[in-house]
Amino acid sequence: MMHNPPGPAALTTAERAIDARFRAVLARLPRHGPAGWLTEFAVFGLKQAWACVFGGAMLAVIFAAHLWYPTGSAFARNDVLTLAAVAIQIAMVAGRLETLRELRVVVLFHLVGTAMELFKTQVGSWSYASDGLLRIGAVPLFSGFMYAAVGSYLVRVNRLFDLRFTRYPRRWLTAVLAAAIYANFFTNHYVYDMRWLLIAAVGLVFGRCVMQFRIFRLRWRMPLLLAFLLVAFFIWLAENIATWSNAWLYPSQLGGWHLVSPAKLASWFLLMIISVVLVTWISPPQPPDDEQPPTLRPDAATRRRRTPVR
Repeated sequence: MMHNPPGPAALTTAERAIDARFRAVLARLPRHGPAGWLTEFAVFGLKQAWACVFGGAMLAVIFAAHLWYPTGSAFARNDVLTLAAVAIQIAMVAGRLETLRELRVVVLFHLVGTAMELFKTQVGSWSYASDGLLRIGAVPLFSGFMYAAVGSYLVRVNRLFDLRFTRYPRRWLTAVLAAAIYANFFTNHYVYDMRWLLIAAVGLVFGRCVMQFRIFRLRWRMPLLLAFLLVAFFIWLAENIATWSNAWLYPSQLGGWHLVSPAKLASWFLLMIISVVLVTWISPPQPPDDEQPPTLRPDAATRRRRTPVR
């Protein structure tokens, strides 16, 4: 089901064992025709679900707590969510689903997200229930894990799909753009909101970049901007589940829940740039094999062991 490229994006020990089992089953399926396409589609869904395991587990806990956590319990629901998030993170590392190297990025996502949460709750952009002890000011500590879930997804999807990039922009330029985006999340409350100019800048910087990814037998291509938009859309869907579960609420939802405004997609789209830049800290973007210098390409023996690309 997975593919194990050389270098920092290699699968973890647990993932290699799972990969071997799935490959043994999937290799018996037809390679061509509708059945072959259906196999690719099914593997794509399985890989995406596996990449989302941190965020999916967090969302499931939030959803379950909303439905079944007893009202008036002596132990605050927000504290339960925080302890559950810590347990999920420990399980991810102990189960070798994340490496300690990747954990550094996840922790950095947590810190960057919590700093934003402290500011945004203070200015009234959204709010949390006031119960619980495991919190900093008005922000329960589980909130940082929601940002960490995005980081976990990105580092995992990088290795599960063996992501490669054609015409990836200079990393220093993407870092400057990400810093400007992060600053705008704070300054837009006091000066002109630059988000639409920043979105235009993202288009200029990443517009020529094409992402290549392997599903099972085939390698596919997609404009990187489209990938950013698709991930932002699914984060928006998850946000609607979380706000319906009263994990947090926007001011317009305090009188009764409704869908989060689709305009929020712009914020999530911009957050993707910050997220990708943080991930490139441990996993620099790699070009396709045929675009790498000869000294950096996998040797012939490694290429022969790989599944042929069509």
